[in-house]
Amino acid sequence: MQAHAFVAMPFGSKPGPDGQLIDFNRVYAEYIRPALEAAGMEVFRADEEQRAGDIRTDMFQELLIADLVVADLTLDNPNVWYELGVRHALRARGVVLVQGPRPNQPFDIYTDRKLRYSLRDGAPDPATVEQDRAALTAMVCASMASSTRRKVSPVFQLMPQLEQPQWRRLLLAERNEFSDAYESWASRMEVSRQKNRPGDILVLAEETPVRALQLEARRTAGQALLKLKQYELALEQFEQALTIEADDKPSRERKSVCLGRLGRFEEARELVHRLTADHPRDAECWALAGRIEKERWVALWRQPDLTPVQMREAAAFENAVLGEAIAPYHQAFVADPAHHYAGVNALTLLLLRQHLGGDSDPQLLENLSGGVRWASLTAQERDRKDYWARASYAEVCLLLAPVESVRREFSHMAAAANQDWFALESSRQTLSLLRDIDFRPAETAAAMSIVDRAIARSAPPLAPRQVLLFSGHMIDAAGRLPPRFPADREGLVAERIARVLDQLGVAAGDLALSQAASGGDLLFLEACQARGARLQVMLPFAEPEFIERSILPASNGEQWRERYFAVTATLAEQPRIMPDELGPLPAGGRGRTVNAFERCNLWLLHTALAWGVDKVRFICLWNGGGGDGPGGTSHIYNEVKRRTGRVNWIDTRKLW
Repeated sequence: MQAHAFVAMPFGSKPGPDGQLIDFNRVYAEYIRPALEAAGMEVFRADEEQRAGDIRTDMFQELLIADLVVADLTLDNPNVWYELGVRHALRARGVVLVQGPRPNQPFDIYTDRKLRYSLRDGAPDPATVEQDRAALTAMVCASMASSTRRKVSPVFQLMPQLEQPQWRRLLLAERNEFSDAYESWASRMEVSRQKNRPGDILVLAEETPVRALQLEARRTAGQALLKLKQYELALEQFEQALTIEADDKPSRERKSVCLGRLGRFEEARELVHRLTADHPRDAECWALAGRIEKERWVALWRQPDLTPVQMREAAAFENAVLGEAIAPYHQAFVADPAHHYAGVNALTLLLLRQHLGGDSDPQLLENLSGGVRWASLTAQERDRKDYWARASYAEVCLLLAPVESVRREFSHMAAAANQDWFALESSRQTLSLLRDIDFRPAETAAAMSIVDRAIARSAPPLAPRQVLLFSGHMIDAAGRLPPRFPADREGLVAERIARVLDQLGVAAGDLALSQAASGGDLLFLEACQARGARLQVMLPFAEPEFIERSILPASNGEQWRERYFAVTATLAEQPRIMPDELGPLPAGGRGRTVNAFERCNLWLLHTALAWGVDKVRFICLWNGGGGDGPGGTSHIYNEVKRRTGRVNWIDTRKLW
C-alpha cells in the first residue's frame, strides 16, 4: 500500500514574519501536497478530515501512525510545534521540515536540516514552485529510503537507550478508523493462520490498512511459510520485514532459522553471532545459536549414501562441531532456567557426545538433568496444555528413564498434541536423529511407535506432487471485436490444454488452482478433473455475481453455466470466495479501489507459490498482451518464470 504522510502546518491565511499574509492553504495545495503525491504518498492534513467526530483524535492518530510527518515551520505556530514535539517524543524517524522565508531560525532545531521554499505575494512563487516541489519530493524519497536505524528525532538521538513504543501502543483509547481497520485485518490474518493458509496471509500482508502493520504482516507470513518448510519463500518475508525495521529481533531470529534450514550455515552463524552480541542475556538468541550449530553438525554426518554404522562414525568424528552446539544451548539455559527447550537440547547433545565416545562431565550432566526436569515440569504446571513442555519432559525420560516411563510420558505428550501434525512431526524428527546414531534403541523405538501412531491419527497437510496454476482468456461475448477467444475455437483450445497436461503427467496427487470463468478456466478444470487431480476453485466474487460477470456473458453462456455447476458439484472443497476469505477490496491509494480480478489472480499466485516454487506449473492461455495490471496474466507469467521457469504458454495468436 501507499506510504502515509501527515502534514503539520498552519491553516488558512496567517501574518508572516514581515506582516504580509501567507495563504497556507495555497502552500499546501500548490507545494506540499503535489510534492508528496509525486513521491507516491497518501497525504493527510487534519482540516481535510470530513468525518464527524473529534478532529484532535484523528490528528493524534495520524501524527503517530503516519510513515512521514512534514512540518512547516515558517511561523512559530504553537499547534505545529506541539505536533512536532509529540512526534519526536514517540517516533525516532519519519520527519521532514520545510519553511518559507523567516528572519531567524528556531533554536531547538537550529541545526536540523530544513528545506526552504519561496513565496511571492503570500503564496508559492510561480517562478520557483516547480523546483521547490521537486526538491521536497527528492527529500521525501530519500527519507523513506534511508536506513531504519537512522534516528531523526533529537529525543532519540540524545537518549540512545530509549526505544520506540510498539505501534499497537500508539493506537488511541478512543476507537477510530485505524483501530477498526487494524482489528478487521488482524482478525482475518489470525483466521488464515489458524486454517494454515499461507496464500491468504501473503495477500493480506500486502494489504495492510496502514504501513505500520507491514512489519507484523511480513513476520506472520514468514512464520506460516516456515511452518510449511517453504524456507526460500519464508526467507523473502523476513528479509522484507528487515527492510522495514533493520533491528527487528524476531525477524532476525527467523531469518537465521531459514538460512540454517537452507544449509547456508555460514550466513546463519554470522547473523546469530550478531544477535547474541546485541542481546547477550537473551536465552532465545543463545538457543537459536545452538540450533544453527546443531543443524550444521547433523548436516555433516547425516548423508543418504551412508549406512547407519558409517553415520555413527561420521557423527563421532564431528565431535568439535557438536561441542559448538552444546555451549550456546547451555548458555541459554543458564540465562533463563525456565527455557526448557534449551536445557533439554543441551542435555541431549551432551549425552549423544558421551554415547559417541566423546568427553563427558558427570556433574554437568547431573545438574542439567535435574534442571531440565524442573523446568519442564513447572512449565506443565503453568499450562497443562503446553505440548512443548510435555515434549521436553518426555525427551528427558527418553534420555534417562526406563522404557516404561518413556512409553507413559510419550503417550501423555501425544495426547497433549491434540492431533497437531506439525508438533508431532517436529518430535519425530528428534527421534529420527537419535535412531540414526543408535542411541538407546529400545527406548527410542518405543517413543517412535507412539508418535507414529499419533501422526497417523492426525490430519497431515495436503502435499500435492504438482501445483497446476491456470490463467487465461474467457470465451468471447457475442459480437466481440476484435475476437480474442471465439466460441468456435473451444475444441482447439481444449486439445492444447490436454496436450500440456499430458506432457506434465498430471494425475491423482496433483492440485489444480483456477478461477472458473467460461473458456480457459473451465476447460482447464475439466481436463484436470478427468485426470484425477484435486481441484481448488477460487472466485473473486460470490457465486451468483461471478456467474453473472464471468460465465453468462459468453456467446453460449447458459451452456457454460451448466458446465460450471458440473465441475463444482464434485469438488472436495467448495469454491473459496475471496470477499469471505480476505474481506472487502482494499483501497488502492488516491481513491482507487483494487481490481477484484487482479486481487484474485494474486491470491491464486500466492496460494500456488506457498506449496513450494519447485512444484508450481503455470499454464496460461494468452495473447501476450500487456496492460492487465498487477495480478493479471502478464504479471503471473513473469513472476512464475522469474522464480521457476515452469511456464507453459498457449499463445492464442498462433492458434487462429
